[in-house]
Amino acid sequence: MKRSREAAKYILSDFISAAVAWFLFNWLRYEELAVYEGATSFTSYLGYMQVLKGQLFVPFFWLILYYFSGYYNKPFGKSRLTELFSTFVTTLIGVVFIFFVVVLNDLPRSFHIYYELFFVLLGLQFFLTYIPRLAITQSGLRKIKSRELAMNVLIIGAGKKAVRIAGDLYRMGYHISGFIPEDDATPVEVEKELVAGTLSGLASVVADKKIDELVLAAETEDNKKLLTILYSLYHYKLPIKVLADKLSMLSQVKIKTIRGIPLVNVTENNLSAVEKNIKFVMDKVVSVLVLLIFSPMYLYIAWRVKKDSPGPVFFRQERIGYMGKPFYIYKFRTMYVDAEDNGPLLSSEKDKRITPFGHILRKYRLDEFPQFWNVLKGDMSIVGPRPERKYFIDQIVKKAPFY
Repeated sequence: MKRSREAAKYILSDFISAAVAWFLFNWLRYEELAVYEGATSFTSYLGYMQVLKGQLFVPFFWLILYYFSGYYNKPFGKSRLTELFSTFVTTLIGVVFIFFVVVLNDLPRSFHIYYELFFVLLGLQFFLTYIPRLAITQSGLRKIKSRELAMNVLIIGAGKKAVRIAGDLYRMGYHISGFIPEDDATPVEVEKELVAGTLSGLASVVADKKIDELVLAAETEDNKKLLTILYSLYHYKLPIKVLADKLSMLSQVKIKTIRGIPLVNVTENNLSAVEKNIKFVMDKVVSVLVLLIFSPMYLYIAWRVKKDSPGPVFFRQERIGYMGKPFYIYKFRTMYVDAEDNGPLLSSEKDKRITPFGHILRKYRLDEFPQFWNVLKGDMSIVGPRPERKYFIDQIVKKAPFY
């Protein structure tokens, strides 16, 4: 919720800035270019449909561009230098696009006016965007330091490492909501009243204290134990940060310190903010297209499934998605009804539970097309790890907690 509110401030500011910048630029276009010869005044010029469309759609263009740049992904803890650079680069890209799509259709009195217009639009858009952004960022940093916007952090661990990392986080403006001892055997180095609970009762602690982030700062060097704790934390769907000295137990983690503190967010993948946003949009667009374009084929498959054996068209099964979130995955049914009465089993090529038409669907992966509905809902992604069943995950985690 805190992140959403802060991101909304940037979005509103960017929209207003883009609208003002384009309005001022339109005034310059009217003065310097023969855009609409029939316009006898700036007011009449603004009344033209093309001008009105531009005033409406150009700000939305900028919001879309800023979204794809990843600017709104992390509204807290922005670096002022990084913000300056990213705002300038994104503005430059957007101005070049607008200039070639919109402005080059105008008729200047002399060619050098194009250069003037380009740099005027670049300057207007950049400064009118960056200055409010900087003000919001500064305000956010002040509120974080004063703990008005402090993130509620729960530290898993109550030893010397946990105490040290809690001090670092507190000085950064985080609110330390408490400590959870990793087990009964490890010595507790924090005062009794700071112990928020136990690992077994973590769910109620997270809910009662409205925790925003979890930090794993356990003393143990047992990788299997650490990974078992880490696996249990994923179910709370919160950002999880781990001390960098525990990275030997993890693979494919993007290593970076968080504002100088040796913590790594293990709930983030290796994609950049730009890549994440592009992937998110592509998942939605491709899913809609596949669901619509192949809809006649789905009708035929549904008819054949019903004809082949009695039972429903679709097969629904619970899977475990991102950060341990359960969801129901959908497929065209390829097995006889009640095929798993004796418990979950992995299927094989000559599995007698599979219907005749089911073999065809499985051979060409046609049974998996309904999963694009899951992708559209955000349960899973087109490209990414295959969501597995909880039954099999529990079996795997017993032997390999790092799964």
